[in-house]
Amino acid sequence: MLTGAAGGFGQAAARRFAAEGARLVLSDMAEVPLMALASALSEAGAEVLAEPLDVTDEAQVAAHVTGGLSRFHRLDVAVNNAGIAPPLVPLTATEAETFDRVMAINARSVFLGMKHQLPPMLAAGRGAILNVASAAGLVGAGQMAAYAASKHAVVGLTRAAADEVARRGVRVNAICPSFAATPLYDGIADALSGQRAEPRGNTDARFTRRIPMGRIASPDEVAEAMLWLTDPANSFMTGQAVAVDGGLSA
Repeated sequence: MLTGAAGGFGQAAARRFAAEGARLVLSDMAEVPLMALASALSEAGAEVLAEPLDVTDEAQVAAHVTGGLSRFHRLDVAVNNAGIAPPLVPLTATEAETFDRVMAINARSVFLGMKHQLPPMLAAGRGAILNVASAAGLVGAGQMAAYAASKHAVVGLTRAAADEVARRGVRVNAICPSFAATPLYDGIADALSGQRAEPRGNTDARFTRRIPMGRIASPDEVAEAMLWLTDPANSFMTGQAVAVDGGLSA
């Protein structure tokens, strides 16, 4: 089960899990790219159920989980990946409505997802949940107060859930990527370039200078880490917020 499947990390994760033979339950608010992804995966031989989903609506989330169980009869892995990033502005210029929307999509969605994903996993005595946080959920992120707050909340939700269910066969972890070549990153970088009236290349250089490895990630690199974090062979890790950030948080 993968939310935000039409985005950069989501598409990469869907393809990577499909390559391992996973049966996929995909969702996103962006219906056209979601269905295009589902069609491509199905043509390649994957079993896919895909549907639009508002991850902030509890009734929709509950129905989505129920629908996935009706189709595939089990839930082994859930990746709560849906998220947004607002324009970069100082905290004092952040609108309360923007803060609430970011918290709803980035954090409330993780709470609702786990609330409805955990019962079938606990009933089966097995499962892994991976919540997509961010390096901004581990460190400070100036001009991204709402985003950073939401991703710190994801880490907190992850640790609380992991502590609750560790003795019942279910693992819960978070992944914390930094800058990666995704549409979300492009939106941030383009907006910052416009604010500063500078070439996009200069903005990209500002980001990469902050990363010890000297580059941003590819979505495939993050998807590979997602696969490892949810692999049953990775059986003694839970409650962790794992940075995949090129050394940014080191």
